[in-house]
Amino acid sequence: MRNLAAYTIPFVGLKLGKHQFEYDIDNEFFEHFEYDDLNSSNVKIDLLLEKKTTMMELTFKASGSVNVNCDLTNEPYDQPIDGSLFLVIKFGEEFNDENEDLLILPHGEYEVNVQQYIYELIVLSIPLKRVHPGVEDGTLDSEVLDKLEELSINNNENKNDEDEIDPRWDKLKNLLNDK
Repeated sequence: MRNLAAYTIPFVGLKLGKHQFEYDIDNEFFEHFEYDDLNSSNVKIDLLLEKKTTMMELTFKASGSVNVNCDLTNEPYDQPIDGSLFLVIKFGEEFNDENEDLLILPHGEYEVNVQQYIYELIVLSIPLKRVHPGVEDGTLDSEVLDKLEELSINNNENKNDEDEIDPRWDKLKNLLNDK
C-alpha cells in the first residue's frame, strides 16, 4: 500500500517543541485502505507532535462520526467517534513498529507517515457491536425489529406447550431425587 502524501510529516525541518496538525477524514481515506464497513465518515484528527532532541511524541485525538449499519436491523446511523492515541518515535539502527506505542525509525529518516495510526485509531473507536440508538431507547420503527420481537423466545405465544411436560422427563427428574 502506498503512502498518502497528505499524511507524511517531514520532521527534519521542524524546530524543537510542539507542532499542531489537523486532518479531515472522509470516505476517500478509507477507500485507500479498502475498508468498506462505513457508509460515510466525517472525522477530525488533531495531531500534536512534540519534537525533542532524541525523540518525538505524537498525540492523536479523533472526534466526529461515521455512518455505519446497525448489527441488529441493518439500518444506517451515525456512530460518534471519540478516541485518542499516544505514540513515541525514537531513532535506532533499523525500522521497527512491533510495539504499538513505540515506533523506531532508522537514523537517516527525515519524515514519518501517520496514515496507518489514524486508520487504526478510527476503526478501533467504532464499537464491536453496533446498535442503532433507536433500538436501545425503543424509538426505531423497523420491520426487522418487529420480526425479531415476533420470533423472540420470551415472546412465545405457545406457552401451553411449556405447561405440558413430557412424562419421560418426570422419570428422569426422579433419578436426580433418588440420591
